[in-house]
Amino acid sequence: MKVNNKVIVVTGGGNGMGREVTLNLLSKGAKVFAIDINEAALQETSQLAGDKKANLATAVLNITDKEAVEALPAKVIERFGAVDGLINNAGIIQPFVRLKDLKYEAIDRVLDVNLYGTLYMLKAFLPHFLTRPVAHIANVSSMGGFLPVPGQTVYGASKAAVKLMTEGLYAELLETNVKVTLVYPGAIGTNITTNSGVATPGGEKRSTEEQKFKPLAADKAAEIIVDAIEKDRYSVHVGSDAKMMDFLTRLNPKMAAGFIYKQMKSLLPA
Repeated sequence: MKVNNKVIVVTGGGNGMGREVTLNLLSKGAKVFAIDINEAALQETSQLAGDKKANLATAVLNITDKEAVEALPAKVIERFGAVDGLINNAGIIQPFVRLKDLKYEAIDRVLDVNLYGTLYMLKAFLPHFLTRPVAHIANVSSMGGFLPVPGQTVYGASKAAVKLMTEGLYAELLETNVKVTLVYPGAIGTNITTNSGVATPGGEKRSTEEQKFKPLAADKAAEIIVDAIEKDRYSVHVGSDAKMMDFLTRLNPKMAAGFIYKQMKSLLPA
C-alpha cells in the first residue's frame, strides 16, 4: 500500500522507532494519528514534524485499556475522515532476570502491552479496514520472537505470540483488501529500556554488551518498515543482526540458543 494520502495509526509514536516511523510516513505524504502513553513525548514528535504538523494528530492512550482502544477509530475518522493503516509498534521489555525471579506483576505488564495491546488495536480497527479500497496492518514482533533470549523469556513469548497472531491474520485476510506485514527488529537504537521502566543491570557494562549487536539507527529502521509496507511484504527483518540470527535459528536452533546465551549471560544476575 502506497502511504501517500493514506491515514495511518502508529502506536508508540512518541519515542524511538515509533516516532521515526511517524516522521517517515509524514515525509511521504501520509496523514498520521500517533498515540503514546507519554504526552510530553508526543508533543516532541509533533514539534519534530515541522511543516508536516497539519497532517499529524496525536492522542495520549494506553493500549492496554480496551475501552479506550475501542473508542479510538471514531476519533481517527473524525479527525481525518477515514483510516487506512495501522502500525502496532508499541512494546516493552521485561526486567532482565531469569524466569524464576520474574514477578507476576512484570509478567502481566509485558503480556498486556505486547500481546493484548496489539490484539485490542487489531480488533478495533480491522472492521474499518475491510471497508476501504486498500488497507495495511504492520505488527512489530522482535528478533526475540523467534530466538530465545535469556533474561527476556516472557518478552520473547509475547513477541512470539504476536508473530503467530500476525501470520494467522495474514492467512485470514488473503482474499480481502487488507495486507499484513510482520516486522522483526533486531537491536535498534532506542530508549526501550528506560521507556519500559526497567532498571539497567550492570550500568555501563550493559551498554558495552549492547554494542556487540551494533544497534541500527531508529530512522533507518523506520525506512525499512515503511518500505516493506509500501511493497506489501509478508515479513521484514530490520537490522543485520535480525537477518543473521534468523538464518542461524533456521539452520541450527540449538546452536543459535547457545550463541545468544554467550552474548547475553553477563547481563544476567548471578
